[in-house]
Amino acid sequence: MEVAGPGTCGGGGAALDAEGRPAPQARVHFRVTRFIMEAGVKLGMRSIPIATACAIYHKFSCEIDLDAYDPYLVAMSSLYLAGKVEEQHLRTRDIINVSNRYFHPDSEPLELDSRFWELRDSIVQCELFVLRVLRFQVSFQHPHKYLLHYLVSLKNWLNRYSWQRSPVSITAWALLRDSYHGRLCLRFQAQHIAVAVLHLALQAYGVEVPAEAEAEKPWWQIYTMDTEIP
Repeated sequence: MEVAGPGTCGGGGAALDAEGRPAPQARVHFRVTRFIMEAGVKLGMRSIPIATACAIYHKFSCEIDLDAYDPYLVAMSSLYLAGKVEEQHLRTRDIINVSNRYFHPDSEPLELDSRFWELRDSIVQCELFVLRVLRFQVSFQHPHKYLLHYLVSLKNWLNRYSWQRSPVSITAWALLRDSYHGRLCLRFQAQHIAVAVLHLALQAYGVEVPAEAEAEKPWWQIYTMDTEIP
């Protein structure tokens, strides 16, 4: 199920320290992607552009040692670039003001002074640098359309009572969103991520797929066949 190839950060999970906790770099990535998600929501971005911003950030961090760069500047540039890629264009001024409010909740919007223009230029220059590092390969296939398709199919498959009493759909979408805190979006195919979060959501609430025991193949194996959804 794992995708192999250039630009996927290789295999394996997040690095752990001696006590079994995520390594410091993994914790930084978690905090930065949390910033991307929260800033994206405040900027009115849709789910796909936010996911693309996270994927751009993760892919860049695979190619470059972020110790030499400000990860939050890379995150701001990732938001700006993702807006272009997904055709939901953002103004740099809005990104700067939302980011400033995120780090300084009680502050006023920045004045259009030299500090503002320096920050704006930094975002634009960082965007160009990110594009060069990623060789302009900043389009991604996300699991969202697959998860939507699987949820609709499963809803028609399950009885109405089982579906209504368990928030499987809400949980699956939440798990998918949280998966972008890490690099799963680069390591695995979109179909496999979608079916994995759906399988976990079903397990969390003890919902069983009808006739699964009698079926020749598990239900998730049918979904993970290499079929394309337009």
